[in-house]
Amino acid sequence: MVRPRWDKYFMEIAIQVSKRSTCDRRMVGAVIVRDKTILSTGYNGSIRGLSHCDEVGHLMEAGHCVRTIHAEVNAVAQAAKNGTSIQSGQLYTTSSPCWPCFKIMANSGIQKVYFGDFYRDERMLEYAQQSRIELIDMSQSSPDG
Repeated sequence: MVRPRWDKYFMEIAIQVSKRSTCDRRMVGAVIVRDKTILSTGYNGSIRGLSHCDEVGHLMEAGHCVRTIHAEVNAVAQAAKNGTSIQSGQLYTTSSPCWPCFKIMANSGIQKVYFGDFYRDERMLEYAQQSRIELIDMSQSSPDG
């Protein structure tokens, strides 16, 4: 049996987390890790306690569903709610962060972002370099080990 590399392991967990998403327009999962330990997870979903897209439909503005909170922000919020520092952490997400999510992650201390497919906004590429946040595209990774 071949054990998966740590990056593959955590990305597979992010894929599982994405299956909890309640907005079917884009199901995204995120996992925040430090020292090979999971600190927090998040998925696309509505404000805690309120109706979800899969229950009442999408709330669309300019082609985007704004009812949902993105997976990355939900992972950061979950860590904050539980008093867990994510300083110097790595974030694994099934899609690259949008611009607002990237800014929140950068200011919360995330140092490395592993992502699956690329999602829309290229601004994060320039600003990640300027803020010394390493971006790792895992979309071309081989499925084994």
